[in-house]
Amino acid sequence: MLRLAPRRSEHVACAGGDPVLAAGEICFIARPGEEPAWEADEVSNLSTGYCPDLASWRAVAEALDRAGIGRPEGFTHAVVFRRCTACGECNVVRDAWFVCVFCDADLPAEWNVDTH
Repeated sequence: MLRLAPRRSEHVACAGGDPVLAAGEICFIARPGEEPAWEADEVSNLSTGYCPDLASWRAVAEALDRAGIGRPEGFTHAVVFRRCTACGECNVVRDAWFVCVFCDADLPAEWNVDTH
């Protein structure tokens, strides 16, 4: 199911207690006279509450397809999240630099945010 909420809201509240397969931000544009009439122009996995893996794109694509909304082939702005195994902090990996910004430990190559 595709659930939408204003940008100022929390993804946790939008989920209403249901399991979350993906989270992030999405921008829609209208395509008057075209099918589909709406298109997801920009899609990201930017959610510091859920820190979803890039693999969550599959759930986003399926939800948009079921809703009949056009979409890109993948996240237009992909954010890589990793939890530091040394200090436990969640990091946004930039420029493929897999080093914790809090303690300088190496970050894992695989997504691990849901583990503590």
